[in-house]
Amino acid sequence: MSLTEECGVFGIMSPCRVNAAEICYYGLYALQHRGQESCGIVVNDDGLFFSRKDTGLVSEVFSHDSLSRLPCGTMAVGHVRYGTTGNASRSNCQPIEVNHQKGRMALAHNGNLSNAVRLRSELEMSGAIFHTTSDTETIAYIVTRERLRTSSIENALSAAMNTLDGAYSLVLMSPQKLICARDPYGFRPLCFGKTPDGIYVAASESCALGAVGARFIRDVEPGEILVFSKNGVVSRKEHCGKKDKKLCVFEYIYFARPDSVIDGVPVHPARIRAGEILAQTHPADADIVVGVPDSGLDAALGFSRASGIPYGIGLIKNKYIGRTFISPGQNARLDQVRIKLSAIEKTVKDRRIVLIDDSIVRGTTSRRIVGLLREAGAKEIHMRVSSPPFLHPCFYGTDIDSDDHLIACRHTVEQIAGIIGADTLGYLPVSQLGQLADGCGYCSACFDGKYPTDIPADTRKDRFERGLSEKETRNKSENEEPA
Repeated sequence: MSLTEECGVFGIMSPCRVNAAEICYYGLYALQHRGQESCGIVVNDDGLFFSRKDTGLVSEVFSHDSLSRLPCGTMAVGHVRYGTTGNASRSNCQPIEVNHQKGRMALAHNGNLSNAVRLRSELEMSGAIFHTTSDTETIAYIVTRERLRTSSIENALSAAMNTLDGAYSLVLMSPQKLICARDPYGFRPLCFGKTPDGIYVAASESCALGAVGARFIRDVEPGEILVFSKNGVVSRKEHCGKKDKKLCVFEYIYFARPDSVIDGVPVHPARIRAGEILAQTHPADADIVVGVPDSGLDAALGFSRASGIPYGIGLIKNKYIGRTFISPGQNARLDQVRIKLSAIEKTVKDRRIVLIDDSIVRGTTSRRIVGLLREAGAKEIHMRVSSPPFLHPCFYGTDIDSDDHLIACRHTVEQIAGIIGADTLGYLPVSQLGQLADGCGYCSACFDGKYPTDIPADTRKDRFERGLSEKETRNKSENEEPA
């Protein structure tokens, strides 16, 4: 099992009509690593919204013809999704569009609400009808409700933030404005920049700004609301400073693209540092250091530099298939590991290998990779992991919804090494995580159980689908006549 993160968001605002869909397309392409289930773009042309959304990769959903059918406009929002709540159906594709008494709205969301179940239940009891099973629709309902009470969309969003709890980085589009917002903890990244011709760009990661020729300006602060309009940019900070910053530390270990800079910390050097720490805390007597592509390569380079053990390419990744987490079922996942990776026998045969990867969740994928190296003739395999053991579920956008999925909850480090077939195993010490975040505040609840918010009562990924099924069953039984 590979770890997956919920989404990537992107938005632009131009002083004149441009091919907004094409710009958004390139931005989403740069964010494809953040979500591979579905994607979507909504273009604003003089207050009218035009959209295309579907399941699949950006290159699959948006052909040249489909992009050309979207008109030019002054604004657009886009989204790539991997859901941590809600299934992968087309109905859960984002951005979510809302038509209400005071106008239109399109919303793209990255994160996960820790109070989503309670909020959704309250909305349903007040008459709201949900068409999706993601918590993004809950956010859209609350913002819309507040918009009917307030004088502007930014005031509505600010009021809604008093109700929302958990992780959310949002890009919201109204007929006249593009708005960005980040939760007061800053769980998920969000930044903005500007192109030479005056187009403002907002994105989950700075790598997407560069993809469309925008210059990075800064990160959106935790709790901040940014309003882009024809009058310029306005920053609202009434929610800033209310919480201690808790950026997900796994952004630096795995989620973000290596060329991104998040909250002032470059990702690539952070991963190099993780490898250096592993070499210091869990040294190994070996001949070569090999990283699991692509997420283990930077840390492997750091381990090599700190240990003096040569760095080598021992595994090759097939770039033309999706990530292993896309495959349903354990058998499919095992088969796809073999298709996805192959060992270079000349590099690993008769060698003692230090194998670096970013994480171990179930252990299934790690066991398969170790097996590939054994089959290629590796003499010893000393696995090192650039994160601590996962011991707790995440409620803020990482796809770990149960302790049952975590091998480290049921086995010791030595036992895990035996299960995956490694000679030795070492994890990044949880006490060293601060070195990756360069002293910035971060969330490490999945490693240490220290949750910044209240823990939700129902943590199942399919909790909203289950709710629908239970209601349908109950209604059917109530309407049936007794035999």
